Order: sequence, then structure tokens, then C-alpha cells
Amino acid sequence: MGDEATPFKVMVVEDDEDVARAIARKLGADGHEVEVAREPQSVMARLDNDLADWDVVILDVGLPGMSGIDVLKHFREVDSLASVIMLTGDRTAATATTCMRAGAFYYITKPFEPIELSAIVTSAARHSSLRKELAGVRSVTGRSDDPIETILVGISGAMRKLKAALDRLAEQDVSILIQGESGTGKELVARALHERGARRRKRSVPLNCGAIPESLIDSELFGHVKGSFTGATTDRAGVFVEADGGTLFLDEIGDMPIAVQARLLRVLQESEVRPLGGSGTRKVDVRVIAASHVDLVDAVEHQKFRQDLFYRLNVVALRVPPLRERLDDIPILAAHFLKKHAGAKPPALSPETLEAMSEYGWPGNVRELENSILHALALHRGETISPDALPPAISGRGKGAGSAVATNDDEDELTPLTEAKRRASGAFEKRYLTRVMEKSHGSVSEAARLAGLDRTNFRRLLQRHGIDAVTFK
Repeated sequence: MGDEATPFKVMVVEDDEDVARAIARKLGADGHEVEVAREPQSVMARLDNDLADWDVVILDVGLPGMSGIDVLKHFREVDSLASVIMLTGDRTAATATTCMRAGAFYYITKPFEPIELSAIVTSAARHSSLRKELAGVRSVTGRSDDPIETILVGISGAMRKLKAALDRLAEQDVSILIQGESGTGKELVARALHERGARRRKRSVPLNCGAIPESLIDSELFGHVKGSFTGATTDRAGVFVEADGGTLFLDEIGDMPIAVQARLLRVLQESEVRPLGGSGTRKVDVRVIAASHVDLVDAVEHQKFRQDLFYRLNVVALRVPPLRERLDDIPILAAHFLKKHAGAKPPALSPETLEAMSEYGWPGNVRELENSILHALALHRGETISPDALPPAISGRGKGAGSAVATNDDEDELTPLTEAKRRASGAFEKRYLTRVMEKSHGSVSEAARLAGLDRTNFRRLLQRHGIDAVTFK
């Protein structure tokens, strides 16, 4: 998870008051909004009247007056987008199979560990979020015509903070410096600021400073007159003139040569440009938004970036969080890219696929996520994308850059507490499963018995962690 988990709406349908209270207390402590129902009739009535907006439903199999299996089937009949977790004291495989075939997301047997419940509810809520987004339902933010909401996809705590800052800054005509890793969406932030701001009726002109040869960047920025250099066969206005009255987005400004930085500073101070080879100047009224993936403070200290230009650009600083700090946004981002690249009826991601994506470190951030969706769409078969359609580094079939992020031992780059706890829990679970499989000599039935789990759930855990029972025989 990220630095602040997204709250989920959970309905607990359980007639045992002690069990219901324990579940509500644990999930409430996790920050989720929890309702409890002692009998199923009121829950079904809300379903029938379209009054159910839960992300996750925890449903006891043995309920008064009606089987929990029948209630689960009703959830599927009305096309509820909530993920349903079945809860029972029956450890037999037959009951588990019945639940899964009826459409349950997961199956938990009593008694259960609180950490197990939290992890399963989080996975279920992610899957529900994906299904809602694909169905055109935004469970937390709602649909909006606000450019900040429509351009920037995400509902995590980190994204809510960023959007709140943009909301305050959009109408203020000040220079803004956006910093963030490559692939985080810095240009989208600049675009949202422009389209929400007072200059939205004028142009927003982007320029990637790192992609232009040093010999041409003056011309791109300030323009030139015909004949000013070899190849200048016509006059060129330059991006400052093109963006006059609007917004100029200077991406990767940290890659701009020092000599050009001095000329850029002069334009920002005087609000006028002189084209190369020209004799006169032209006044321009431009809001400058700059972005960099490098630490400009460090660049200033190493004399790779002018301090006076840094202060001129850094009137307000914004940080775009990396994807590993906003893992709650993966279902919505995945749904967004599925619809973007696969049309109105895209394939679904299986729960195992979504879980694999949520456990990956994403060194390439949102850009890498979009590419992984394209990869999966090219390789998947049928209506569901399974983990093996993902790139090997994400599915666990290969060792990718994400593994380095997930096991970072650098004391200077601490992982957020909730993310560290999630990873530690996953590592512990994998070690435990490996030990119990070794003890049972590869027998899944015996290992499940030793672990106190039914075989269906135990096999699901083995699949999640990429553990092959054959290797222990």
C-alpha cells in the first residue's frame, strides 16, 4: 500500500456477535468504513433497491433463515460489483469449491488471523475497484468535469494530496516546479494545471529540454529569423511566442545546458524574447511550469544548475509520487489503460494478476504500468488476463528491476511503514508455505492440514507466491 491507504466500504454479514465485532474492530482500526448485519434479508433488500455501495462483503455461510451461498448467488444475479469473501467454520474442500463456483472472491475458515483478514480484504477491494472502474463507476471520487480529476487518475492518499494542492494552485499565476521520477506523469500535472487555470483559453506548449540538441535549443525557445544560421530557411517564433498568453511547460529542465539557462533566466526576468539573428525584442506573457526528474537542489550544489534560475522557477514546488507510493491506484490505472487500449469491452484482470501487479515495485512508474497492460493485451487469451500474460518481472517469472525496489536495504531510502509491513507479511507467508510444503514432502493435502487451511485456499496461496508443489516431492 502507499503512505495512506484508501478507505474501503465493507459489509459484514455475520450472526455471531463476537465474530462480527472482532472483524469490525480490526477493519475499523485499518481505517475502513464497516457495517454489520446480523441477518441477510436487509442486505438483499438493499441490493434489490440499488442501495448497496460496498467494496467488499464478508459473508458467513451459515446464516439464520438462509444459506450464505444463496445470498452470494443473489449478489451475482444482480451484477453486484462488490467482492464477496465467504466465512465459515467448515474446513471441507466441498464447501470451499461451492463458494468459489458461486462467485466468491475468497474463502476464509474460522478461526483466522487478523493480518490474514486485512490482506484478503485489501486484495478484494482492489479487485472491486478494478471492476467498478471498468463498469464506469468511480467509488470514491465520483465522476467529474474538473480537469484535475479527469486528467489525473488516482484516489490514493498520495494522489488526493497532490490534487488538493493543484486545486489551490490552478488559478494562481505563479511559476511551478514539478519534481518526480520518470514515468510518474509530470506532464499530465502541468496539463491539468493549465486546463483548470485562468489561461486555459490560450495554448499550453510543452518542450522537452533534454531531447533537443544544444545547438538548436535557443531556436526552439526564443525563435530565429531567416538566415540566422545554416538551415534557417524561414522565420521561427519559438515556444515562448507560441505560448504567449498561455502556459509553457519546460520538461526535464535539469538537462538544459548552463549557457542556455542564463538566457532563459533573462527572458523570465524581462518577459521579452529576442530571436536568434533578430534586432528587436517581443514582449511575452507566459506562465512557466517546469519539471525535472533530477534533484535540482543537488544540481545547484554541484554547479550543474543555476541557483538564480532555480529560485525563479521554484516559486511553488510540487512532488509527483512514484507508483510504489500509490499502489491503491493500480486497479483504477489498470482499468483506465484497459479501456484506452482495448475498447469498450476490455478483458478483465484476474485477482491473481491484480495481486501480482500490486506486489511489484514499478521502477518505471505509470508509464511502465501502461506498457505492461499493452504486453498483457497482446499475449492474453479469452476474457480474463492471467498473471502469465504480464511481463516476467511483474509476474514473478523473471528477475526484474522491481525486485530491487521491493527489497531495498539502503537505510537512506526507507519504505513507508504500511508498504514495509505488507512486504514483510508477504515474505513471511512465502517462507511459511515453503516450510510446510517441505515438511509434507510436497503433499498439498497434508500441508493444508498442517497449516489449518482448506486445500482450495492453500492452493491459491501457493499460486500467489509462485510455489510449485512438485519441487518438494
